[in-house]
Amino acid sequence: MGGLLPLKRTYLMHKSHEQIHIMKYIYFLLGILAFSAVHGQGADRWQQHVNYTMDIDMDVSKHQFDGKQTIEYTNNSPDTLKKVYYHLYFNAFQPNSMMDIRSRTIVDPDRRVSTRISQLTPEEIGYHQIKSLTQDGQPTIYRVEGTILEVALAKAIMPGQTTTLQMDFHAQVPVQIRRSGRDNAEGIDYTMSQWYPKLSEYDYQGWHANPYIGREFHGVWGNFDVTIHIPEDYVVAASGEIQNPNEVGAGYAASDSGVKVTNGKKSWRFVAKNVHDFAWGADRDYKVVSKRAYNGTMMYFVYQPGQRTNENWEKLPEIMDEALKYMNGRFGKYPYPVYNFVQGGDGGMEYPMLTFITGFRQLGSLVGVSVHEWMHSWYQMVLGTNESLYAWMDEGFTSFGSTETMNHLRKLGMLGASKPSPSPFEGTYNGYLSFVESGRDEPLSTHADHFSSNRAYGVGSYTKGSIFMRQLEYIMGEEPFAKGLHRYFNTWKFKHPNPNDFIRVMEKTSGLELDWYKEYWINTTHHPDYAVYDVEGDSAGKYKVLLVNEGTMPMPLDVLVRYKDGTAELFNIPLRIMRGEKGKDNIRTFSYIPDWPWTHPVYTIEVNKEVEKVEIDPEFRMIDTNRENNTWTVGTTP
Repeated sequence: MGGLLPLKRTYLMHKSHEQIHIMKYIYFLLGILAFSAVHGQGADRWQQHVNYTMDIDMDVSKHQFDGKQTIEYTNNSPDTLKKVYYHLYFNAFQPNSMMDIRSRTIVDPDRRVSTRISQLTPEEIGYHQIKSLTQDGQPTIYRVEGTILEVALAKAIMPGQTTTLQMDFHAQVPVQIRRSGRDNAEGIDYTMSQWYPKLSEYDYQGWHANPYIGREFHGVWGNFDVTIHIPEDYVVAASGEIQNPNEVGAGYAASDSGVKVTNGKKSWRFVAKNVHDFAWGADRDYKVVSKRAYNGTMMYFVYQPGQRTNENWEKLPEIMDEALKYMNGRFGKYPYPVYNFVQGGDGGMEYPMLTFITGFRQLGSLVGVSVHEWMHSWYQMVLGTNESLYAWMDEGFTSFGSTETMNHLRKLGMLGASKPSPSPFEGTYNGYLSFVESGRDEPLSTHADHFSSNRAYGVGSYTKGSIFMRQLEYIMGEEPFAKGLHRYFNTWKFKHPNPNDFIRVMEKTSGLELDWYKEYWINTTHHPDYAVYDVEGDSAGKYKVLLVNEGTMPMPLDVLVRYKDGTAELFNIPLRIMRGEKGKDNIRTFSYIPDWPWTHPVYTIEVNKEVEKVEIDPEFRMIDTNRENNTWTVGTTP
């Protein structure tokens, strides 16, 4: 821009007013282009913003509710929006819905769903009925297509503009089948997730109005102000902070003296800020136990007391306090003021400041699901990836973090007889290798809804995503990887990071090129297979260790060479495409040797001592599809 200023001065001295206006317009356009370049591609990539205000009146006799919803929607994109879309998740719980058909035709149906949706009666189905929808007071044109509400706006939303969408709707809560619903298997009255008409996300990839078939989500960052009117004998737990604890009591207030009941109902008001979803649960028998964590976070444990819950739920607050301490130190500081562990649902499912978990569990299982779902507060609730496209960044990163956290709790003896493991990911690796042998592995670039089987989705997203992180630590070194986790959290919190955003943070932290790893592990089903072919000696006392790449994916190698004199040496062989070698591993000392070009099938390590044994990846930190050829000992014949 600096080079244009002298030209502008000369131009203004000789041109007319009309031409001056043209010049100003050119500068205006240049400014717009500069803004788009920064906000469309950089670390401050634009994202939409939404404020929800909802008022919900429950009719528990019919399991229905009426809702009033006001949305203030700000278009931070450079695009003009003529339409918007809402998710109507409850509509999935109807015979012949897409979720129903998918559940009945996929090769390995989820046992929680299977044919159950097809058998629902009119009183048991779920639905959202839209009564009215206006934009800034003007009626819109809309239609329902399964679980998506398509809305033609009364007027286009220009870049930078905020519009107000007001909706009246009626809904019926389905029988508990998947995630949300009423009367779950443990007798919880209401598990209210995916319960409201939710505005679809529009981002740099466009609209994400995916039909709901039971998998993953993507939401708009914003604030929620939700009031729930429900009969006075119900206790409610929800995302966010309760605004009127004295009016509702039930364990949320120091005293119940100010409890307010109108027409037999209490009004529960919750506010959740800087989140992309909102969930709540209600039951007539809920007990609320609170504990302030070591850092001031208020934790609520909400469950039905009884023989199958009391003992283990009473132990949970202390354990989760320690878990939070570890997770804050390892992954970044949990930023919200509260967290709720709520009995409900059909297993475990995460939401902002709240998780639903089934409560009839042994201690290890109860802690395990609680840790996993809270870990989602880092990898999904704060680092809000599009989990439909990148489920491995959601479930995989969470599984990695929860495995480490659970092993930490075992080291402290907090899980009874369950002991820590020196190799906590060994089971994860072995399970994945077994799945690879089945031939059903699919690339992680597959959209979550479009995996050929539930098993491929589950192993890919949870298992392979967790291995992605563990292997990356092996490639980078433990110290730079740990720094990278914090840098990623602090750079991308309250945003929508994608795979390239994550790998760029790790590249900047390590000084390595890592795009090759992402491309192989995410976009293909290639796998490493390295072998120790032979060890050759000569009369001068020189020995050559011959390594062979028999796989389809390159990896740097840690190779342990044991000598006959009782000593040992740990070699690190970087890949040439890394443009460097791994950083510090906290308890390991490496001898760094020349890079291995990935095109070369054979690599030689030269040593000056007689070799007794050679091991590739002795600690099992790298996936290798045939570990039987990873070791050579004296007397081995190639």
